[in-house]
Amino acid sequence: MNVLARTAGSRGAETAKIIRQKSLSLFARHGFAAVSMRMIADAVGVQPGALYQYHPTKQNILADLMQSHMETLLQAWENETQQGEPPQAALERFARFHIRFHITRPDEVFISYMELRSLENEGFKIIEAQRKRYEGELKAILEAGIAQKTFAIDDAHVGAMAILAMLTGVNTWYRSGGRLSQSKIEDIYAKMVLRSVGCAMEEDNV
Repeated sequence: MNVLARTAGSRGAETAKIIRQKSLSLFARHGFAAVSMRMIADAVGVQPGALYQYHPTKQNILADLMQSHMETLLQAWENETQQGEPPQAALERFARFHIRFHITRPDEVFISYMELRSLENEGFKIIEAQRKRYEGELKAILEAGIAQKTFAIDDAHVGAMAILAMLTGVNTWYRSGGRLSQSKIEDIYAKMVLRSVGCAMEEDNV
């Protein structure tokens, strides 16, 4: 019996953490449909039956992973938000936050977007509501900017969807150790987002 298996068998909390980590990696690499409970059990180092003490189905594991990701995202944004901030500053903050949060979580991002279709019933409803809540944060910023005539866009909802697609797209090409640092990518995307709504960062006006 290897060290991982002993750890998983002796500490329930540690086992649950390892199940999440291994499931996340397997789902991201092979796709949800191609991964079996036995594959997850083998990766964790336990018998397949042991998984059912933590998750009754593979669907339950997927829902748990996606809900955990969204809860972490929403809490992190809540901690980042500054009340009363002007729309332009709030939009730049959102863009930088989104890049910073997601660029270090490629597997979570991939699963959250590509495997949403794999969620069933209640799990889908929960994740969809969380996604709409996050989208609503950006939409509210854009609506404030439109109302104050700071942003030159026609529709806050369409603008929010376009900006989120652009920001999240960084995970399709970014690789750690590449030509650009994470902070530089954050700068570039923040500028593109502001320019997309007819604004410019302060240094652009110098």
